[in-house]
Amino acid sequence: MKHYLLFFALIAIALGNVSCDKAETEEPTDNPYRKLELSTRSTEIVQQGNDFAFRFLEIINESTNGDFVISPLSMQFLLGMILDGAKGETANEICEVLGYGAGDVDGVNEFCQSLLKQLPELDKKTKLALANAIVANKSFPLLDSYKSMVTEYYDAEVSNKDFSKNKETTKMINKWCSDNTNGLIPEIIKNVDPNMLAYLMNATYFKSQWAEKFPKGSTVKVPFTSVDGSQVSVEMMRNEKHFNYQDNDVLRGVNLPYGNGAYSMMVILPAEGKTLEDVTEYLNAESWADFKHSMVRCHVDLWLPKFETKFEIELNDILSAMGMPSAFDSRKADFTAMSKAALCLSFVKQNAVIKVDEEGTEAAAVSFAGMFTAAAPGQHIVFHADKPFLYLITESSTGVVLFAGKYTGKH
Repeated sequence: MKHYLLFFALIAIALGNVSCDKAETEEPTDNPYRKLELSTRSTEIVQQGNDFAFRFLEIINESTNGDFVISPLSMQFLLGMILDGAKGETANEICEVLGYGAGDVDGVNEFCQSLLKQLPELDKKTKLALANAIVANKSFPLLDSYKSMVTEYYDAEVSNKDFSKNKETTKMINKWCSDNTNGLIPEIIKNVDPNMLAYLMNATYFKSQWAEKFPKGSTVKVPFTSVDGSQVSVEMMRNEKHFNYQDNDVLRGVNLPYGNGAYSMMVILPAEGKTLEDVTEYLNAESWADFKHSMVRCHVDLWLPKFETKFEIELNDILSAMGMPSAFDSRKADFTAMSKAALCLSFVKQNAVIKVDEEGTEAAAVSFAGMFTAAAPGQHIVFHADKPFLYLITESSTGVVLFAGKYTGKH
C-alpha cells in the first residue's frame, strides 16, 4: 500500500482552557515560553520564507502519489548556502524562489543566522538541532570569501576531502548525516563523484513531547478512509482535551502544542466538499497567519493516527519550475563566488523521516546538493482525523515552518 504523507512545518499555538477564548500559551515557570527575537528585515523574511514553504508544499503534493514528509526550513538553509556562492541572474533566481527578492543575500544570511542561534533554545523539552556542512573536493578549492560567509552565517563545517578515495569520503558524509539526525537518516549518498566540486548539506532534527500526551490505553485500530475511498486499518490515538481550533470554508485545523508551546503540530483536514489540493492551493503566508491568529480554545474529541513515514525526493525539476533553472544549466549558472572551478548544480534532494506516537514527535531531514566542477469556536468539536490530512510543525511566534506532511493511511 502506498504512503502519502505531507511533511510541513507546524505552527505553535497553545493548549486551551474550557472557554473558547483567543489562543494563549501556558508558561511553566521552569520552562517559560519564548519568542524569536528578529530584526525588522528578518521579520519580513519570515513572511516571505513561509510563502516559499507553502509553494514548496503545494508542488510536492501535486507531484507525489503517496505519503510524504518534507522540511521547508532545511531546504531554506541549503539554498541559503548555495546562494552565497552564486552571482548575477543565478543568485537573483534563487532569491526569488526563496521569496526574498532579487539581491537580498545579506538579508537571507542574517535571517538564517538568527534561526540557527535561537530556534534550539526556545523550549527545554524540545530538542531541535540544526547543522550545516560542506565537503569540498580538495582538487578544486573553495574561495576563502565563500568559506568565511558560510562559516559566519550558517556555522557550516567546511572540510576538504580526496574524492578519489570514494569509500572513505562516502562513509564520512553518511556518518555526518546519521550523527546529526540521531540515526534517523543513516545514508544520503552511495558514492561520491570525483567530478563534483563539493557536497552541501543541512540536517534538521526535531524531537519533543506533547504538552498533552495521548493515553496509550486509548489507542485502537480503526478504519481510515483513503483518497480513493477504500478503507485501511490504522492505529488511532485518541484524546479529549482543550486545544486551539478553527475552521473556514476550505479547512479545519487543530493545534497540538509541544513542551512549553514554542513548537506545535497543526493537523489540517479539508472542509466538507474540499480536497487536500484545495487546502494547499489556499495556503500561503498571509492566509496561514490569519488562520493561526484566529484560533480559539475548544473542547476537542481528537483522533490522530500513530504513524511513521520516510520520504526522499530529487528536487532539480521542482526547483527549476519554481524559478531557478539557471542553477542547473552549465551554460547559464554562475557560482564563481563559491569557486573558480564551480560549474552548476548537479542535484538537490531531500530525505526526511517522521515518527508520531502517544508521547510526541521525532522528525529529521537532510537537504543535500552536489555542485559540479568545470572540469467552529465555542462548541464541543469532534475532530476525527480518519481521512487524509495535512500536518505542520512550526515555531510559534513567527510561524516558521520546520516540517510539513500529508497522511493518507496507505502503507
